[in-house]
Amino acid sequence: MAATTTASGIPWFAWALLTVICWGTYGVCMHTGSMNMESKAHGRMMAFLYVGLAYFLTAVIAPLIILKLKGGPVDFWNYPDAGWKWSLGAGILGAIGALGVLLAFGASPNPPVYVPIVMSIIFAGAPMVNAIVNTTKQDFWSYVQPQFIIGIMLAAAGGVLVTYYAPKPPPKVEAAAPAVTQTATPSGDSKD
Repeated sequence: MAATTTASGIPWFAWALLTVICWGTYGVCMHTGSMNMESKAHGRMMAFLYVGLAYFLTAVIAPLIILKLKGGPVDFWNYPDAGWKWSLGAGILGAIGALGVLLAFGASPNPPVYVPIVMSIIFAGAPMVNAIVNTTKQDFWSYVQPQFIIGIMLAAAGGVLVTYYAPKPPPKVEAAAPAVTQTATPSGDSKD
């Protein structure tokens, strides 16, 4: 395995786990936020507006401050064309993906039971797409080993299993018919 720590001394897998935690709770937070907007017609777009604001604060303001403090270039309009175009494309894909999550929640027939299902499909499917796209982009198909294909198949199987066996509340039981009462006769026998 390659070096395990970054220049900051923090292991790369710690950052990866941070991302797992953040993205793993992302869908739950987005769904909860949109439901708490208390607008069936516009709640999802209202929530998406705040997701965009959070992206702006986290991905625009924070990097500009960090670059400025560390003496990096803040004239982002002068960054290399290939760098900013690919990065902007990545941001657009991320934002479209976030919108897709909210729209999937809105289109699901029974929220919030479908939150884990939607997120399972996304988080099992995205690594498969990433593996295929990156292997194609790097032209590494001639280096693919069977374990790689098995890993993609396991990711698909995991997504299917989590989707199929997502926790669901038991079906609602309809109110039972009133019980027939019995009355006692003078002889002690009961009558219907």
